[in-house]
Amino acid sequence: MSTLNALKLVVSKKHQSVAPIVMRRNKLCAKLHEQIELCEAQKAGNTFAPKKLKSYTNKHTGERMTVETVKRVREWFWIGDTGKINLAVKYGAKTLPLNKKGANAIELNNGDELIATLKSLKVAVLNGELDDAINDMSLATRQAFGK
Repeated sequence: MSTLNALKLVVSKKHQSVAPIVMRRNKLCAKLHEQIELCEAQKAGNTFAPKKLKSYTNKHTGERMTVETVKRVREWFWIGDTGKINLAVKYGAKTLPLNKKGANAIELNNGDELIATLKSLKVAVLNGELDDAINDMSLATRQAFGK
């Protein structure tokens, strides 16, 4: 009991839920991190193949199996008509509007600028700069399910 007496004991309760906007920010940051990893792998000449767990039921035995498979990561960037790289920020399957005028892509000159822009976007998301666009997209997605 002397060990417990040496510790500071308090009554505490763990919060069970996180604010929805924080969950959405974290989701978008995770996807931005995947895009950064994809760009850096392509720059180094490697393939980016993150793993995910997939569960299925064996038809013959009826046993539930879990296997590790390669996760598909789609690029958010492409080469535009002018020969420059265009980057769109996605939330789920939808493209986020980046300003009030409806711009949906960022024009970049090269791959290094693309990686730097993705990193700065990740910081901006964590600072809450895209919260309005994320909320609008989330609301539109929820309303689409309610039809």
